[in-house]
Amino acid sequence: MSRASGAERYAILGDSVTRRRDCWADWLAERRYGGDEELRLRGVELLAPVRDKVLDNARLTGRETVLDVGTGEGLIGFGALEHGAAEVIFSDVSRDLLDTCREAAKARGVEARCRFVEASAEDLGALASESVHVVTTRSVLIYVADKKAAFDEFARVLGPGGRISLFEPINRFARRSPDTWAGFDLSEMPEIARKIRAVYEALQPVETDPMLDFDERDLIGLAERAGFFPIRLELEAEVRASEPVRWEAFVNTAGNPRIPTLAETMRDALTPPEQERLTAHLRPQVEEGRGTWRMASAYLHATKP
Repeated sequence: MSRASGAERYAILGDSVTRRRDCWADWLAERRYGGDEELRLRGVELLAPVRDKVLDNARLTGRETVLDVGTGEGLIGFGALEHGAAEVIFSDVSRDLLDTCREAAKARGVEARCRFVEASAEDLGALASESVHVVTTRSVLIYVADKKAAFDEFARVLGPGGRISLFEPINRFARRSPDTWAGFDLSEMPEIARKIRAVYEALQPVETDPMLDFDERDLIGLAERAGFFPIRLELEAEVRASEPVRWEAFVNTAGNPRIPTLAETMRDALTPPEQERLTAHLRPQVEEGRGTWRMASAYLHATKP
């Protein structure tokens, strides 16, 4: 099985090549929720309090410029506009997502208060030093290998008294034993579990992948070294029973834009009999919610003296 990698994926139609959404936009539009509308709506509902807390921690005054780094579909950026920000700079590595935000800004009638910048968190060179008042992120640093460079850039573009307000998942907390997958028991089939896990660990090595190589203590240290003071971090952690999910949605969901779905991994790594055995064992657990969900997230906010 071949999987698209890099910034763009293409569909080939006859002799023409048609550009499709990049991996970031494709994930947000389809692969994040396995094409399941109920799951998408549930996800939107769960993200609302995250948006509100990031903006509350930003302490917006209504006369400021907000830089939303890794804006995605603009959840935080448009929320900042609703909270009265004078201007929001929507920044992302994805041109497709910036186009989505631009169209949404037109539809909302707020385009005059928006700017759109294609840039990574660790290189905001398109923005002048001390040119913004607030920097926000939501699940952005988990994709950044050089997190120190990102914090240094946040400090550079902020003027004196500027603030950062960040939300980042702490994925180390979710790591589980080798005989489970996504919190579901696979102890009866260790070889199949090993094959599945090997695919993902090859793509995201546990000790070096940016999504797994840090925790909340590292975030505080990075903020300190970048010169922020005072700093406040709040960790939220939860261990609970999994929510029941339709099997088709579960296997067609990718945990992040850089990894395959479970369905793709099964086709790639398992024989047909192994696929059938895994499905028969795992599907009832998924659809009945007989797993354990583990998640931790950090809210960090700090000031540039």
